[in-house]
Amino acid sequence: MQTPFYQYDLALLNETLDTAHAQAAKYGYMVHYAIKANANPTLLKVISDAGFGADCVSGNEIKTALKNGFKPQSIVFAGVGKTDWEIEYAIEQNIHCMHCESTQEFHVINHIAKKLNKMARVALRINPNVNAKTHKSITTGLKENKFGMSVEEASLIFNSANKYKNISLIGLHFHIGSQIMNMEVFKNLAREVNRIQERLQSKAHPYLNLGGGLGIDYNNPMINRIADFEGYFKTINLWLKPGKDQTIHFELGRSLVGQCGQLYTRVLYTKTTKTRSFAVVDGGMNALIRPALYGAYHCIENINKIGQPVNQTYEVVGPICETTDSFGEAVSLPTTERGDLLVIHSCGAYAESMASDYNLRERPQCAFIRNFELEKK
Repeated sequence: MQTPFYQYDLALLNETLDTAHAQAAKYGYMVHYAIKANANPTLLKVISDAGFGADCVSGNEIKTALKNGFKPQSIVFAGVGKTDWEIEYAIEQNIHCMHCESTQEFHVINHIAKKLNKMARVALRINPNVNAKTHKSITTGLKENKFGMSVEEASLIFNSANKYKNISLIGLHFHIGSQIMNMEVFKNLAREVNRIQERLQSKAHPYLNLGGGLGIDYNNPMINRIADFEGYFKTINLWLKPGKDQTIHFELGRSLVGQCGQLYTRVLYTKTTKTRSFAVVDGGMNALIRPALYGAYHCIENINKIGQPVNQTYEVVGPICETTDSFGEAVSLPTTERGDLLVIHSCGAYAESMASDYNLRERPQCAFIRNFELEKK
């Protein structure tokens, strides 16, 4: 297959989904897949068939979810900047819930629902000011972030909710960030949710969503192939004190799909300057932007030299006309040559979904492994 291309291991995806589902089911939790992580239709069909809901952050994601088998009653819709047509579409499709992020948005949802002569189910997204202790670019729950509303703002809405005849206020939503590996963070979130629920007297409402954020092991992707769903859900269950009739929802993305995808790219040239050696590959940041965007780490292997001594350090760079078009500045590899095939691991999340045609380069094609058979699409 022509490089660069994404390869998805559907057996690993199914194993990951089974593990997540089993751990969530211990506590009666509902998991919605965060479509922003990867909207590949083949993956979406597998995930919807496995019984997961969908977490959407745009109207087009709602359309894609419905097209790929997710039921309207399993879809939730977040986003700090929902347009009028997206709100209208979500209401018309009778999705489970919209997560409202400001007082003004609450007014707009009520106005649009009244125009449609429908009721809109809404949960308030609260910014709990909990530090996710992750990268600043993927932290969403601090008071300086653009997401959600304050507890004070939510309290005013709760106290006047009966004025809004076309909104059914069903509960609360939280999300504090992404790629969280420290379970102490989720303990802190659960305890803060308890405090906020007591203050807002919201435990009588049926819906409580704690977002997602569970990370994957980018450093050891071949060893730790499946995220710590057991520790994640156990921590939440241990510390969260929900209302008796509340249903607890989660929005997992990266942890479900991150390790099932890889990016394959071929070495075009090697070159050495006074300060470093480069391996120039045919895949660029248009295929995987995370390292260029916020310095994310991905494990890289030379699969033509498996078993050979790792004796060189390269900066692995792409063909894009940007100095930031780099997958790693100090990648330890065996002696690498023109024509060698490199695999960049942990590309199931935020690789294909963030791809572009920058420099008018074609986006990579996709290959799928089912039971060790390769399919090309």
